[in-house]
Amino acid sequence: MNTINSLLEKIDKAKSLDFGTIFNQSIELFKKVWVQGLVMLLLTMLLMVPFYLIMYLPMLGMGLIDPQSFQNMENMGDFSPFLMIPFFIFVLVFSFFAMVIGFGMKASFFRICKLKDLEEMGADDYFYYLKKPYLGKVVKLSLATFGITILAMLLCVLPVFYVMIPVTLMNVIFAFNPDLSTSEIVKAGFRLGNKKWLLTFGLIFISSLLAGIVGVLMCCIGIYVTSSFSYLPVYFIYKDSVGFDKKEDNQGYGMSYE
Repeated sequence: MNTINSLLEKIDKAKSLDFGTIFNQSIELFKKVWVQGLVMLLLTMLLMVPFYLIMYLPMLGMGLIDPQSFQNMENMGDFSPFLMIPFFIFVLVFSFFAMVIGFGMKASFFRICKLKDLEEMGADDYFYYLKKPYLGKVVKLSLATFGITILAMLLCVLPVFYVMIPVTLMNVIFAFNPDLSTSEIVKAGFRLGNKKWLLTFGLIFISSLLAGIVGVLMCCIGIYVTSSFSYLPVYFIYKDSVGFDKKEDNQGYGMSYE
């Protein structure tokens, strides 16, 4: 398992990466993990259904109290804005839980990608990082990414385009270095993001665009199948920049190589 100093040193010494090579590698890996990617997406959506229901309970309650307030715009002046406070609170709570679920599921998917890519033995555990001892770290990292994103939005939105890359890389860094502290993972994410920003942004943009187009051509529902393709370039950026330590065997990943 990498220590923070070892990880940062590997990032600083990382070789130049080729856009076409990583893109082609992502296509080949997608052929092996598209089923796992689809299952991950469906499980993520399923886990969020209860939060959707809870979030809209206040709206349902307000509709039952005064149905005309939502049907007759002339009566909206009599509608108390304070009744919307519970709704906004649930929206914030839902957004946070969605980030926790999404962060943990993606990290687990990256672990599965490594198993398939290196042909290692291991179970396709989609909840690997949503269980002890990693759940607490996932919650902290979700808070960190939420805070970073909000701060970037407050700075006239444009910084969001910059921080989206380090935030994305933090997910894959955590997946293969779960013993690092939250601050260390954030630091490593920004270090790797600064070094590989343009390449990462380009790969994510192109792969997301391609996944969307192919998904729409597959009668729209195919987008659920292709969406996981956009995650794969990040995996290869980490793999080719940092690599995997043989000591990760003890963490349940199986044999791996630098």
